[in-house]
Amino acid sequence: MYITIRAVEVVRAPPERLGDDLQVVVKEMLREKLEGRMDKKIGMFIAIQDVVDIKEGRIMIGDAGVYYETVFDALVFRPKMQEIVEGNVVEIVEFGAFVEIGPLDGLLHISQITDEYISYDEKGVKLVTKDTGRTLGEGDKLRARIVAISLNESDPGDSKIGLTMRQPGLGKLEWVEEEREKEKEKEKEKKKE
Repeated sequence: MYITIRAVEVVRAPPERLGDDLQVVVKEMLREKLEGRMDKKIGMFIAIQDVVDIKEGRIMIGDAGVYYETVFDALVFRPKMQEIVEGNVVEIVEFGAFVEIGPLDGLLHISQITDEYISYDEKGVKLVTKDTGRTLGEGDKLRARIVAISLNESDPGDSKIGLTMRQPGLGKLEWVEEEREKEKEKEKEKKKE
């Protein structure tokens, strides 16, 4: 999910900043250029951590700025297929729930929540299971698995991450704990026999 990478990027130092500390200027330019940007192979740049190396600067004809090839470390958000994630429900809609997982939201479609039939309670803004009466609403914490990823480089907010909770150990954290307690009770009953 979150990883630190070492990358290389060419950064332009503007002419008005050429007398300033080069390390500081390059780091600021990297932040301006990359933080919040999405790259399909790398992921979303969250923070520029350290500038490791700055090569000799180059000047281009007609440009008063200086270009520096820079090696740096960055914190990146990179969702992976089949990864187990925990997040908070930020919105309930008729067709499912949007879950905040890091800087992006994933969609938990209504068909991927549980094996039970689920209805949408418009008044209470929650999803309700038919048999057990369990509810899923805004603010609930859950554990899910990533089953689809479509990252959008030009508009990171339009990226799509599909989630599922239809496996043991996944679900609203309260449901997972309830299932764990049921398993403990079954084990106790087996030992008594």
